[in-house]
Amino acid sequence: MVLLQTPRARYGLLAVSALLLLAVVSRLYHNTYTAPSIDIQRPDAQRPRPPAGHDDPEAVPHPIDGLIRDAEQQWTRLLAKESSVLADAAEQYRQRRGRHPPPGFDRWFAFAKEKNAVLVEDLFDQIYDDLSPYWALEPREMRRQAAGWEPRIILRNHTLTSLGQTGVNWREVWMDMIATIQDFLPDMDIPLNGMDEPRLIVPWETLSSYHAKDRAHQTRLEPRDTVDEYMHLPAVDPNPVPPPFFQGPDMPFWEIMRVACPPESPGRTSNIPHLDFANPPPEFFNYRNFSHSGYVEDFERSKDPCWRAELQALHGSFIAPTSTSTAHELFPMFGGSKLTVNNEILIPPAMYWVDDPRYSGGWENQGGDWVGKNDTVVWRGIASGGRNRADSWTGFQRHRLVSMLNGTQVAMTNGSSSPGLNFRQPDYQYYNVWAGLEGTLPAFLDAHCDVGFLDLCCDPHDNGPFCPYTDPYYRLVEGIDMKDQYVSKYLPDVDGNSFSGRYRAFLLSTSLPIKATVYKEWHDSRLMPWVHFVPMDSLYMDLYGILQYFMGHRGRNGHDGQAAKIAMNGKAWAEKVLRREDMQIYMYRLLLEYARLCDDQRDRLAFVGDINH
Repeated sequence: MVLLQTPRARYGLLAVSALLLLAVVSRLYHNTYTAPSIDIQRPDAQRPRPPAGHDDPEAVPHPIDGLIRDAEQQWTRLLAKESSVLADAAEQYRQRRGRHPPPGFDRWFAFAKEKNAVLVEDLFDQIYDDLSPYWALEPREMRRQAAGWEPRIILRNHTLTSLGQTGVNWREVWMDMIATIQDFLPDMDIPLNGMDEPRLIVPWETLSSYHAKDRAHQTRLEPRDTVDEYMHLPAVDPNPVPPPFFQGPDMPFWEIMRVACPPESPGRTSNIPHLDFANPPPEFFNYRNFSHSGYVEDFERSKDPCWRAELQALHGSFIAPTSTSTAHELFPMFGGSKLTVNNEILIPPAMYWVDDPRYSGGWENQGGDWVGKNDTVVWRGIASGGRNRADSWTGFQRHRLVSMLNGTQVAMTNGSSSPGLNFRQPDYQYYNVWAGLEGTLPAFLDAHCDVGFLDLCCDPHDNGPFCPYTDPYYRLVEGIDMKDQYVSKYLPDVDGNSFSGRYRAFLLSTSLPIKATVYKEWHDSRLMPWVHFVPMDSLYMDLYGILQYFMGHRGRNGHDGQAAKIAMNGKAWAEKVLRREDMQIYMYRLLLEYARLCDDQRDRLAFVGDINH
C-alpha cells in the first residue's frame, strides 16, 4: 500500500530532517569548540574563542580594538567641550560643580588663555574630587590645622616663606612652582606631605558624611548675595592645632587602610596575608571584573584596593610600605600622589617640575621617529616598592614584572596558567597569546624584552645591591639612561615606593607607555587610557596579550600602527595639557579653591562677573 503525502506532511518531514541535520552539524562543531566558562561575578567577562586550532587572529575581533575605538570616541566628545570665552567657561563650571567659581576666576581664565591652555572643565575634575570632603570642615579649623603643620608653605601678601623640611628638597621645588603664580593668590598656609607614601585615610562612613555636606553646600547664589574679596590672614596664627595622631609601622598597613573601604567591599573583610600562585584564592581573579575580556576597561576602579583585596598580597605598598605614618583624621595636606583610599590634595609632583635627567631623560631627546625604533620592551629600575623581605618579596610588583618578562623564568612554568614562584601565567587562549599556545613564549620574551634590576633592595639593605634571598632569581644589569630607553617602542611603567616619577617623560617621548599603577596623580582626569597610553593591570595577567596585540608573532600581523598612533596621541596631548604651564594653571585654580574653603565667608565667595555684565 502506498501512502499519499499531503503538502503539509511533506513540509513536516523536511523540517524534521533539517533539525536532524542541524543536530549532527552542531555535534561535529562542538567536538572542536568548547564554550568558555563564565565568570559568575561578571557574565560578560569571557569573550568568545575561535574554534580550537583556528589561528586567524581576525576570526574573532580583539577586545583591544573595541577599547581603543570607545576611548577615541570619548576623547572626541571631551575635545568638543573646550571653552574659548570666559562666560562659557564660568557656565560650564557652574553646571559641573554646582556652585559659582571662586573669586579671581576671571584672572585665572585670562592667565590660562595667555598660556595657550586647553580649557575643558573636565580636565580639572581631580581638584574637586580631592577638595570635596573638606567642605565638611569649618574654615577656622582648617586654618588652625594648616598653621600647626610642618613642612608648610606660607603665603602672605603675595610673598612666600616656608617652615620644615621634605624629602629631597621637594618643598623648595613646590615653592618655586607657586612663586610663578604668587601674585594672583590670596593669603594661605599650604601643608605638605614630605614622604613618598600618602598619609591620610579617613574612615568610609565619615568620608561619606563629608561628601554629603559638600553636596549640601552646592548652591548658585543670586549675584547680589555674593562677595569677591578673600580674607587676609595674620602673619602667625595664634592658636594652631597640633597634628593628629599618626599610626606607624607597628600595625599592618592593610589593617590601617581597610577602614576607608565600603562595608560591603572585599577590602573591608578579606584577609590574604600571602598568596600561593599555584592555588590562588578566588580574589586573585578579580581583575576580570574591571576589564573587557581581561584587558583594563575601568582604569580607575582597577586601582582601588577596596575592590581588589588580592592587592594586599600582590603590591608592596600594601604588603610592607617603606614608611607607614597614617592619620584617620581629615586635615589639609598636599602631596604628589595617593592611593584611591587616601585623602590628600594632589599637586603636580616635584619631579615633574624640575628638569632632572633621571626623571625626564633630557627634553632635547625624546626618541625620534617611531619607524626607527626597536620592536622591544625596555625597563630599568631598583627593586623598590616597599620593604621586601625573604618571606614577602614574591608579592612585590616590580619583582613580578621582571620575572614575567624573563624568558628563563617563564620557561620554568611549563605553559599556560602554570605558576612561577612569584607570578602566575595567564590563560594563553583567553588572551590570544600565540607564542604561549605554540610554546615559544620564552623565546619571544628573550628576543623582545630587555628588563632588569640595578639594585635588589634587601631589607635590611646590608648587602649593597645584592640580596641573598633573591640573588638566585635575578642578575643585576647595567643601567640605561632614559634618553637611550626611548629607542625601544614599548616602555612599561610601574609603581615603586609610590608613583613613578618617569611617567610624564614617557608620555612626552615618542615611545608607548604601558602603565600599571595603584596610585592617583594630579593629571588623572587629563589622560585617557587606550588613547594616550596603554593601561595594564597591576597583576600583569594582560601583559603578554598586550605585547602580542601590538607586536604580532611569527607571521601574525600585530597592530604596530595602533601602537604608533597611541604613542603619538599621548605625546601630542601631553605637550598640550602636561606642560609646566599646565602645572601652573592647575595650581593656580586649586589654590583659589583651597583659599575659598579656608575663608570664613566661603559660602558667599564667588565670581559672578560674567552674570553681572
